[in-house]
Amino acid sequence: MKLLKKIVVLMFLSSVVISCGVYSFTGAQTNAKSIQINFFPNNASLVEPTLSQRFTESIRDLFTTQTNLTLEKSGGELIIDGEITGYRITPMSATADQTAAQNRLTITVNIRFYDTLDDSQDFEKSFSYFYDYPASEQLIGGTLDDAYLEIFERITQDIFNATVAKW
Repeated sequence: MKLLKKIVVLMFLSSVVISCGVYSFTGAQTNAKSIQINFFPNNASLVEPTLSQRFTESIRDLFTTQTNLTLEKSGGELIIDGEITGYRITPMSATADQTAAQNRLTITVNIRFYDTLDDSQDFEKSFSYFYDYPASEQLIGGTLDDAYLEIFERITQDIFNATVAKW
């Protein structure tokens, strides 16, 4: 009976160790060692001057902090390329005197993902998210920073999940 318990415990521990081989606590599942994240130009009809640089840095930061992948300028085993295709501000709700009470900033990013180790993982997809803010506020300074923080966090996490987490 003791031998049977030891065998069951040993089999359980072995399966746990084996199943977690290429899995990390962030959800990244890849055999790649490097990633190349190219600059995301702003091709939207409405251009915000710092948007491209800030988004590119945001996605690079996420991948370098959440994975063990080395960020490469060229020749990465995983490649993320794309552009900002949408930057739109729309009124969301109206007041009694027919003026906007709330506005929504929506940012859309198109990405192309290439896995040089497994071509079947390659894809192209758009990701979008929004931030609502009072119409009485200008989309500058702290309001713009808050909007970017929320939108970038969601879009970059969605890209992370689609590329290396395979969700």
